[in-house]
Amino acid sequence: MSARMDKVIGVRLASAKDLVRLAASSAASGQSIFILRMRHGDSLIYGVLAVFRDFFKLYGVPLLYYFVDDSGEIPPQANYASLKVDGDVETIKFGVGAEAGYISIPIINLERPPEFLNLEELF
Repeated sequence: MSARMDKVIGVRLASAKDLVRLAASSAASGQSIFILRMRHGDSLIYGVLAVFRDFFKLYGVPLLYYFVDDSGEIPPQANYASLKVDGDVETIKFGVGAEAGYISIPIINLERPPEFLNLEELF
């Protein structure tokens, strides 16, 4: 007996900075958040899972906000994405450790993406 597994809806973002801003907005509101890193072919994909709640009569629509890093914008050895906003100056860093005074979001490496992410259908 196989259970029905719905697929996530992919929302491709323009840059790594957009992904970090999105994740940091959740972290700032006290939600536990992390960025997923997974390989698809020769590309590294970074993403954040979310649920768009109470969409019409649905209980929630699963979303994957993602960025395809074909240009090496995020160093592959980075374990954290850190964001700091000071007035109208935004600073985003990627590093091995968390940055003091920043909102730091862990980057989690997936050995194999789960089936419900349906990466094949995103491309």
